[in-house]
Amino acid sequence: MAQVTLEAQRRSTTGKGVARTLRRTGQVPAVIYGHHRAPETLTLDAKALSRLLAGISAGSTILDVAVDGGAPVKALIRELQRNPLKQSDILHVDLYEVSATEKVTLEVNIKLTGTSDGVRNFGGVLDQVMHKLQIRVLPANIPAVIEVDVTPLAIGKSFYVRDLKLPNVEIMNDVNQPICSVVAPRAEE
Repeated sequence: MAQVTLEAQRRSTTGKGVARTLRRTGQVPAVIYGHHRAPETLTLDAKALSRLLAGISAGSTILDVAVDGGAPVKALIRELQRNPLKQSDILHVDLYEVSATEKVTLEVNIKLTGTSDGVRNFGGVLDQVMHKLQIRVLPANIPAVIEVDVTPLAIGKSFYVRDLKLPNVEIMNDVNQPICSVVAPRAEE
């Protein structure tokens, strides 16, 4: 699990006009809440936030958020709103403060590794049905990504959620849901 620091400043003004003004000056409006904390409006530096997001998995990385240079608190990015026309522009960030002793529910990306037997030897096609897994876990045990080794899969076989072996992690998805499967190739007539 990666940990990174994010500098934030408190802001007293809210509203659509204020948010637009902040964005024009290279700032991103944000809010932090959770763990017995009243919601607090913040301002983040847009360039620093973009650099930070380029190197992490936004939904599963614990951030150390230092508000006005104070003691940092642990937080997760709950929601990241982007401009629909220009995805590099971040409109708003929701930060969720976490406690080391309380479990959090979040989604983690699934990464397939290896080349399956059905694809390598029989020309099958690997079909990934599920790309994210919803888990409940203590912040210290959050995996950056969930790797699934597909090497033993033959044609017609699937890898299910129940086949995952994740220590200290409670899986919230249906255990009978397939993550990926190897299907026979289709022939053109």
